[in-house]
Amino acid sequence: MTSQNATQTRTRVLLALWDLGGIQQQVSKGVLTKRIVSKNKKVADYQGIFEELQNQGAIAISKKGYSLVSPKGLEVLGEGLRSDDFKFEGTIVGTWAANALVKWIGEIGVPVASADVAVNGKNGAIASYDEFKSAALEVYDKLNYEYNFNHLVPIYRIRREIGDRVSRTEFNDWLLETQAEDILQLQGGTVEDNSPDKIEDSITTVLDGLRCYAKLLKA
Repeated sequence: MTSQNATQTRTRVLLALWDLGGIQQQVSKGVLTKRIVSKNKKVADYQGIFEELQNQGAIAISKKGYSLVSPKGLEVLGEGLRSDDFKFEGTIVGTWAANALVKWIGEIGVPVASADVAVNGKNGAIASYDEFKSAALEVYDKLNYEYNFNHLVPIYRIRREIGDRVSRTEFNDWLLETQAEDILQLQGGTVEDNSPDKIEDSITTVLDGLRCYAKLLKA
């Protein structure tokens, strides 16, 4: 697959997933593949794309289906839509794709990545524990609401949502500090599909071992 074809396919997958509500809920594999797989291709042809997007942190894959990880997934989708390599194949554009693009422009707008740059770049860097606590609680509330986590929000999702605004060490130390202040309780267990990268993005301590979920105790 050429670089141009790969960009087209990745972007179509992300656009379809976003259009199907993948930012709020999991989209079943059958529903997504029915949307994206063209007549001259097979589901297996997309396996490498799914794995690449998962490794990028743009999508999450489970036994039940796929979901779009925010903000990384939106960032990758926005970059793909603005890329010179992104073009629709053939002479007829599917109705779903045209409608999805109209929806994207209306809800997100063209300069989607500009906000991500401000957040993930130096201007959005978190410089203190108080700033981190505020950002972590905001992310916790957002994820809990969007994904119906029932107040057990995966730590790896909080880490990825905050992104490189803090270092990994600062994230670990400051999240543990929220537990010491009885703001968040960090609980054990394991992540869905036991993904090594999700486990790595959780927290492991010498005394308590692996902590995968955060539960709000007080605001």
